Amino acid sequence: MTNDKNSKYDLGERTSVFGENTIKFAKLIPINEVSRSLIGQFVRSGTSVGANYCEADCAETKKDFEHKMGICKKESKEVKYWLRMIATTAPELKDQCKVLWRESNELNLIFSSIVNKSKKKI
Repeated sequence: MTNDKNSKYDLGERTSVFGENTIKFAKLIPINEVSRSLIGQFVRSGTSVGANYCEADCAETKKDFEHKMGICKKESKEVKYWLRMIATTAPELKDQCKVLWRESNELNLIFSSIVNKSKKKI
């Protein structure tokens, strides 16, 4: 899984790498009746983080920016949930889930901070 130190502070790059790592990890999950829907939900939420960040970065209004950042915050939190379910379904992938969970948690904290600071500005 890729995580270049130079991209740590570039949220556009960081969320793109997160989406790529989400896809790479999803390909490792054994497909069965239970995991099939978990994988789909996980990939949708994991790749949505970066897509919504791109939209927020190009927002035309403060309200639009806050809305898109709010979606980033919600999607990054949702990824953590799906990773927990995947770790339960495929315990052999638990360590890899933890790596992605930590990154998702960091992104969620960053987006939470951005949303809170944006709402405080007049």
